[in-house]
Amino acid sequence: MKKIASILLFAFLLNGCDDGDLSVDLINFEDTKTLNCPTDDTVLSSLLFKLKEKESLLLYVPKTIFGGEPNIVPKFYDINLTDHRVIYRAYNGKIEENNICAVIPPATPNVIEEWIATSGLIRVLTSPIIVTNETNNSTRITGYNYNIVFNNITFDKPSGPQTYQTFSFGDYNTTVTPATLAQPFLASNAGQCTELKQVYNYNAGSSESITIDNIDPSLIVNEVTPPDAPRTGLINDTTNKVIYRTYKGGVLTKDYFCKAIPPTSPSVTQIWAGINGIAEQSGIIEVKTTGIGSTGFLHTITLKKVSLQKGTNVFKLGDAFVLGEITTSK
Repeated sequence: MKKIASILLFAFLLNGCDDGDLSVDLINFEDTKTLNCPTDDTVLSSLLFKLKEKESLLLYVPKTIFGGEPNIVPKFYDINLTDHRVIYRAYNGKIEENNICAVIPPATPNVIEEWIATSGLIRVLTSPIIVTNETNNSTRITGYNYNIVFNNITFDKPSGPQTYQTFSFGDYNTTVTPATLAQPFLASNAGQCTELKQVYNYNAGSSESITIDNIDPSLIVNEVTPPDAPRTGLINDTTNKVIYRTYKGGVLTKDYFCKAIPPTSPSVTQIWAGINGIAEQSGIIEVKTTGIGSTGFLHTITLKKVSLQKGTNVFKLGDAFVLGEITTSK
């Protein structure tokens, strides 16, 4: 499979050119859709391309360029003849997606003119695609947009070198599975680790958890709070550290938590940390305590206006996200 996928990616580099009477002076693909050839995880490079009636523009780069890390300042990559390649082609007939991605390219149409980029820069600006829930002001990342521009790109063409100071390749979009975090977030009642001072809750179905590490002990107290005066604390780097994790492999249960060394199964795939809170504005942990009988207490924990961050990615839990309920007794 790896061998076939590699052939798929490199096929466009191996086709020869036939003589023809087409003469091309300028190329422009800015308003055409960016497509890609699908590959499996064993292939480390991506082949992106754009098609017109009888023209194609091909971009072959490492997959790491599309790693899903937003950046305010663009990243630049040197165009070369090995792993950062740009090629323009003209054909003697209509070109289709199948012609580019087929393991065995069709016999027609034939390439009648080819330009190979010999130098220049690939400029990539990455931004998240965010969906907002207007009801609770939560956000979820559903993909990424990569805006690609070539700077000072020089093509080696049949009639001689041709340079574009700025050449827009356009946008390339990818999709990701957004965080589930459905409410109520209750696989069971939330739990609290006595020694680790950790509060946790999890969703076994979606393999995700939220913990509050080193929670401030003044938040979980066996005293009923007035209806309009819950206990509150702010997320910070030393106490009340909110962490969202996703997992794969194995089944997530309450036995996973409260261990000094976390189990290896299920394995953690993503870690998102709560952004430090600002008093009366964001990153607030709220606890309301009610009585149960003569000796019990029910503590409802709500995360208010909490944002989670991983690298340069950020999304919002929403105005009020109920983490769960903890039961204690005198």
